[in-house]
This record gives sequence, C-alpha cells and structure tokens, in this order.
Amino acid sequence: MKDLKSFTLDELKEEMESLGEKPFRAKQLYEWMHKKQAVYYDEMTNIPKKLTEKCASHYTYTVLTPVRVQESKADGTRKYLFELPDGNMVESVLMRYKHGNSVCISSQVGCRMGCKFCASTLDGLERNLIPSEMLDQIYAIIRHTGERVSNVVVMGSGEPMDNYDNLLKFITLLTDENGLNISQRNVTVSTCGIVPKMRELADAQLQITLAISLHAATNEKRRQLMPIADRYSLYELMESCIYYFERTGRRITFEYSLVRDVNDTDEDAMHLTELLDGLNCHVNLIPVNPIKERDYVQSERRAVEAFKNKLEKNGINVTIRREMGRDIDGACGQLRRRYMERSTVS
Repeated sequence: MKDLKSFTLDELKEEMESLGEKPFRAKQLYEWMHKKQAVYYDEMTNIPKKLTEKCASHYTYTVLTPVRVQESKADGTRKYLFELPDGNMVESVLMRYKHGNSVCISSQVGCRMGCKFCASTLDGLERNLIPSEMLDQIYAIIRHTGERVSNVVVMGSGEPMDNYDNLLKFITLLTDENGLNISQRNVTVSTCGIVPKMRELADAQLQITLAISLHAATNEKRRQLMPIADRYSLYELMESCIYYFERTGRRITFEYSLVRDVNDTDEDAMHLTELLDGLNCHVNLIPVNPIKERDYVQSERRAVEAFKNKLEKNGINVTIRREMGRDIDGACGQLRRRYMERSTVS
C-alpha cells in the first residue's frame, strides 16, 4: 500500500479526490500528520470516521516508536533506536545546543558505501527509507521530548544520495510551511561524494547545506578510507562542489575525520589546503569515533589543534566538531549494531 505520510499536500489532495472526498480533507489530514504529529487517526478529531476507515484500508500510516533511548551524562545528547514497520532498526540523535535542538537522522537501513571507519556499513545495505520513515524519526523525538527541533542533519546511517528521490521528497515535506516548516537553510545533507547526484541536487537549487565526507586530500589516501574514491576522483568531486556553489550560492562543508598517523600529518594539512584553495567552504574536523571492528585510533588532541592551526594560517575556515554522545555509542551505526548483536546472541 501507499504511505499516507509520504504524500505532499498536492498529492494528498489527489488521493482524497480519488476516494471521493473533498480536497480540504487533505489539508486537515496533512496538518494532523505533519504539524501536530498525530500518532494515529483517532487523534484527528475533525476527520470523519468514514474517511479514517478509508485511509486505514488504502494506506499505511508510518509511526516510529523508540525501542531504546540512551542519554549522555556528559552533555544530554540522546540517541534513539527506532524499529521500522518491517522490523528493521535505524538510529537518530538529538543534540542540544544553545542555538536550539538538532536532530541527526538516518536515510537508509545500513549502507553500501564501505567507508572504513564507519559502523553503519559493516553489514551492508538492507534497504532505503521512505520519506515518512525519515520524517518520523524527527516527529518521534519531538513527541518523546516535547521540545522543538530547529535543525536537521541527514548524516546518520546510510548515504542520502544513494536514496536521492526519497531524500528530496523528505526535504519537501520537512520544509513545507503547512508542516514542521523548518527552513531549508537549517537542513544539512551529507554525502561521501556520489558526483552525478551532487550535480542533480545542485540543479534543484535548494538552500540546504551540502556536507562532503572528505577525510583525505589525495586520491591515494582517500581510496584507502573510502571505496567511493575508486569511482569518482578528487578532481571530479571538487568540480561538482564548485558547480554546487555556482548553482546555489551555498557554502560547502567538508567533513574530515582525523585518524592518528593516517590522515592527520603536516603533509595531509598541506594537501588539504591546496585542494580547497579558492573554494568558499568550511572544514569540520572530527576526531574519529573508534569502533571495535576497525583498528583506527583517534588523533591526539594536540595533533587535532595543530592540524586546525595549519588550515587557519592558510585562510581556511575551520572548526573542531564538539564531541557529543561519546559515552552512548556516539558513532553512526554503533547502537543498532550492538542491539543486533545482543538480539542474535539471545
């Protein structure tokens, strides 16, 4: 069956007409789903029972409930493990900042990109998430906390550009003034660098922030860390970044996970400076989150600071990401993987 919560308002009007209902019913349903985050039809007090019965028989209604919630004692970050209707699991993270709450969501169950330092990809890709499954990670966190969400980051498990059509529909629904109405400028989408989809996204001319998982500044080193580099060279990646900026006017963010003695040397900083020369961008340095299945070790603090200083001296805008949720399986995919391991053993 089609999923009711994945329809745009215009699509929902067409669906209501196909059921013999007036178009205004679509607006009512849409508001209940996306503004009030109704858990089910019985909360929709101005919707006739006859219509809710039709909807229940014609559509699925996606609602996620957390099967596990971990809260950091250090900074209040919450990590959620959600069970999907088919029994699969995905993770989301609520991060509290002075400027407002940010939610990091997953776009796929698992991932097939194979990045060496990421727990999400260890078991490969299970399936894509549909728009409502991405949306309801946010809605469920709002329901659970009673707190407003002001920023959304599509940087959890999965590669968003590998689920491109559902991603675009999700952004449309998320930023619709008839729903949660989050500004496109408060939405960040991460990619490891699927170049054709980056160009397609640029042509859509959204005002979201595009974050590139870079992690190395030479083709040779990037191939060691990220299999996507075998398909698209750094030259192709950077050309698509320039194209994205030209089409949207939006500054690119580069995510760079620092791994001790792998990509954190003076030479690496020099290569990164040369690679980003003249590009309107921001670099986000991330001390890598260790996972037990890999032997990558986090760079020492002084190495991180030294790396940052070298970039700054060369005029590159750079920050060190504040580490949040480290005490609660903070890295993408860790909570899901631990849960699956325990379920298999039991």
